[in-house]
Amino acid sequence: MNIKLSRLPPVRFHRKHGFLTMDLIIGMAILVVAFMPLAFSFVHERQLLRAEYLRAVAVEIVDGEIEILAAGEWQNLPEGQQAYTVHAQASGSLPPGHFQLTRTGKHLRLEWKSDKPRGIGIVVREITVK
Repeated sequence: MNIKLSRLPPVRFHRKHGFLTMDLIIGMAILVVAFMPLAFSFVHERQLLRAEYLRAVAVEIVDGEIEILAAGEWQNLPEGQQAYTVHAQASGSLPPGHFQLTRTGKHLRLEWKSDKPRGIGIVVREITVK
């Protein structure tokens, strides 16, 4: 009995193994190409939602303060443009910025401006007190 032991697998096995590896590489490349835009869109959407949240906080603070001013507090303030201090604790979550009040007779304008040029924009409320 003459048995030959071969340490190398047959050539057919190497080719099939190579095709399976190539299929795996192509499949991984398709997944990466499909998921990369999704990952970038999630990051962009997160930034957009954060900006909208901060804008909503600024709107709520300005609306509340303009109601306080309209209730009679405006009479204690001098004419002209001035920095305005808010007492809302939520103002601590806003990005760096400032509140500014402009009083012209019975016309009041309260605005919040971000110190950064590309912030969440300007939030403005104007009223004329009767």
